[in-house]
Amino acid sequence: MSPAPLLLRGLLLLAGLLLVACSEREATVEPAPVASVVERPVITRKDDLPRHSYQIEIPAVALYESANRETLMALAEQMRKDVEQDLASFDIEDSSTLQDFYADLGSVALMQGRWQDYLDYVDKRRALETKTANKLTMGLEGEAIARAQLAEAEDLQSYAAEYLAQRLAELPYKVVQDNLKRAKGRTEILSRALVLGSIESGVQPVLDNTGGEMSYDIASRLVGTTFALDYYIPAAASFNAVYSSIIAANQVEKVDIWEARKVVLDAATEASPAVIAVWDSGVDVALFEEPSQLWSNNDEVPDNGIDDDNNGFVDDVHGIAYTLHSDKSESLLFPIGEFPRDEQVLQRQIKGLGDITSAVDSEEASELRGELAALQQDEVKAFIESINLYGGYAHGTHVAGISLEGNPYARLLVVRMTFPHEMMPEKPTMEQTLKDTAALVETIEYFKAAAVRAVNMSWGGSLRGIESALEAHNVGVTPEERKALARELYNVGDKAFRQAMQDAPDILFITSAGNSDNDVTFDEFYPSSYDYPNILSVGAVDIEGNETSFTSLGKVDVYANGFEVESFVPGGNRIKFNGTSMASPQILNLAGKLLALDPQLTTAQLRQLIIDGADTRQIESREIRLMNPQRSVELLMEGRGAE
Repeated sequence: MSPAPLLLRGLLLLAGLLLVACSEREATVEPAPVASVVERPVITRKDDLPRHSYQIEIPAVALYESANRETLMALAEQMRKDVEQDLASFDIEDSSTLQDFYADLGSVALMQGRWQDYLDYVDKRRALETKTANKLTMGLEGEAIARAQLAEAEDLQSYAAEYLAQRLAELPYKVVQDNLKRAKGRTEILSRALVLGSIESGVQPVLDNTGGEMSYDIASRLVGTTFALDYYIPAAASFNAVYSSIIAANQVEKVDIWEARKVVLDAATEASPAVIAVWDSGVDVALFEEPSQLWSNNDEVPDNGIDDDNNGFVDDVHGIAYTLHSDKSESLLFPIGEFPRDEQVLQRQIKGLGDITSAVDSEEASELRGELAALQQDEVKAFIESINLYGGYAHGTHVAGISLEGNPYARLLVVRMTFPHEMMPEKPTMEQTLKDTAALVETIEYFKAAAVRAVNMSWGGSLRGIESALEAHNVGVTPEERKALARELYNVGDKAFRQAMQDAPDILFITSAGNSDNDVTFDEFYPSSYDYPNILSVGAVDIEGNETSFTSLGKVDVYANGFEVESFVPGGNRIKFNGTSMASPQILNLAGKLLALDPQLTTAQLRQLIIDGADTRQIESREIRLMNPQRSVELLMEGRGAE
């Protein structure tokens, strides 16, 4: 198992912005009719879908040259036939997967100039969407372009921009404003060089390893990129003007529901120290030394290079650390200084990217726009990897700051795991899987020995992620063989991880749901799909308590604010990040305060106080729970009184 941080696509992972824009694929083709007497197999997990493979003999970026259009069209047509066959053959019980399939078919319709089909099937994809803001804004740019094409407008871009402006004016701005701000950000970031550079550095190395063979996922990306290159980027400036105008005309301030729910402990509070842990990418512990919020191993002498307490870790004064390959390390913060980009430059870039996607006109945003405008295709890989690098580096410290806010009784134990930042994934092997698994189990044993009561895990991975990494290194003779090997590797870590958590009943494990707007159970995403009495999966809402467009679904116990959450980054500056990674530690924050107020709480009682204290909110077809720290504390005090 190779966990990765859960960061909002479009804020910390620039590759996500490329994916969002390249996936504006809105139409579907109806699946072929199935005779009523034929009962289709039901698909309840992603791994049960058939695998498809495709072959090209030219570099991926060459597909978008006019001379190779027939090759790209042939790839699209083959993909279309496979999707239609799957839709006809299986009853797929996952709306996200169906939306993805329909989007891919829409990409093919776009390439073939079937504009009315494109529009007809926009509504079919929207019908599957459960989030109001996403449903209302889905495919509007593609719809505008299709309308312009059908009208045979003399000036396609002007027509499309006018149509987009008309459609946006009809929407409830307060509901869709976050999506519109991110859409505006995409128009300012994407360029042909950036899109092609991403394919050249993220897809071509895989094709080089496989001799041009690719999975459905890669084929989908290549076909979907046609929209970005042929239609979106040429219209980006016109669309930007529309979004800018709408946003400027609707300066709506969101109502903060969280301030009134906040609980702050101080020196006058009758409370006891509570040991909590942040299991993440590392923490700049110097930021939390002065307020005395760190757990300390009193049996260890700091910085003497000796394992004084003979527990297998050297200098583990405030926690433990592992490298990318699960070797033990003494550094609780990833040594980013080994990389060529200056840390302060990376910090300004990450802030600029966040500001752009939130429509904040800052100095850092202006700087980043200029850098992206001048970025050449062969510079994209280094740029994206440096952004990913800093995102992972800052992630754990940001999470820790959220976890500790307003609680002088918290005692933070840090466990650093090292996240990959390169576009090409590491090659999965059984040897490394066993090593990673041993580190996971060893970490939980360390928590137990230190009497940790609650742990935050803002990271995760999936079975399909392992399979994709195997493909990247051409492991497995056939797709089915690769599928089987991925399952074998996944099961090794999954089984051990599950057992270790169950063997730690006195610890409440708190995990972020994920940022892919997917069903984590269907996709077998760990650990947010786990369902045990000592785990909570946390989704993200905004400052008003509205579900974010990115938060994953399927198994979410409670929601917290995960939109533009401000906290520390290494060095002490404060930056706003988005993601379920930022929502999850707010639950740890609450758990730490409840434990400080009553150290005798069992894990079951602690979990129930968080759940019972949450407010219920009806959204679309389901009900969600919004954390309410004040009410959870009130329930704790009421329980004490009853005793």
